[in-house]
Amino acid sequence: MSANTLDMTAERPATGTQPVQTGKIVLAPPAMQAARERPEPATPETSAFMAERVCVWFGQRQVLHDITMSISQKTVTAIIGPSGCGKSTFLRSLNRMHELVPGARLQGTIRLFGENIYGAGIDPAMIRRRVGMVFQKSNPFPTMTIAENVTVGLRLNGVRDRDELEERTKRALQMAALWDEVSDRLHRPATSLSGGQQQRLCIARAIAMEPEVILMDEPASALDPIATQKIEDLLQILKNNYTIVIVTHNMQQAARTSDYTAFMYMGRLMEYGPTATIFQNPRLPETLDYVTGRFG
Repeated sequence: MSANTLDMTAERPATGTQPVQTGKIVLAPPAMQAARERPEPATPETSAFMAERVCVWFGQRQVLHDITMSISQKTVTAIIGPSGCGKSTFLRSLNRMHELVPGARLQGTIRLFGENIYGAGIDPAMIRRRVGMVFQKSNPFPTMTIAENVTVGLRLNGVRDRDELEERTKRALQMAALWDEVSDRLHRPATSLSGGQQQRLCIARAIAMEPEVILMDEPASALDPIATQKIEDLLQILKNNYTIVIVTHNMQQAARTSDYTAFMYMGRLMEYGPTATIFQNPRLPETLDYVTGRFG
């Protein structure tokens, strides 16, 4: 089986109420994880993304090598691997944000719900509306209020109706689990929020545009454990409506939150499959070494 082939052969772990220990990683208790142990493999009909032989260069330097993988709709897919292995580059290639770097070039195909996002005549701005992005460091606009941060994208795209803006602001903040905390101070500066609240505000800003997919590049890396837990809990709510792809260096976070995990190393996809498989029974020794903390 090639490194790019989805391995769906994971055995179901023993049942019980205690977390499953695998090396240094504690998976969710089996009762909580049961729905994630044998997720169905993506097909052209059920995939959000299908990447085929994707290679990316920045100038003369090749960063990604022949990445092939399918990402299922309405799941959380975690991308793990050591620093510099190409995780963020691949994530950004999913909505063409890597093209903002001078000298970027992509070879291969990425299909979003069947449509080649690199096809002739495809507008990158439209792809970025369909595929929202949340960055590692929360980036609310400091001169805007909480409400204005949520609606800035809508206003830039011509939405002017006050009732619609208010409705979509409330809905986005509710889906980002932030409404109850800020509903009485929507006109205060966004910078008045805590770090964790600011990150959820950025998630609300992405949701307000009604994307089909949300990409997250280490969204909790700068947050304290309580704020991190809120983000992780939010992922499980959001995947009912969105496909989520998250880059993380936190192995515990990947094990707790994702349905699928992809392990990347030196620009290549080494192993990809259900999260329970990757953390409990990986095929490759490199994967086992990484998820158990022996390197990286």
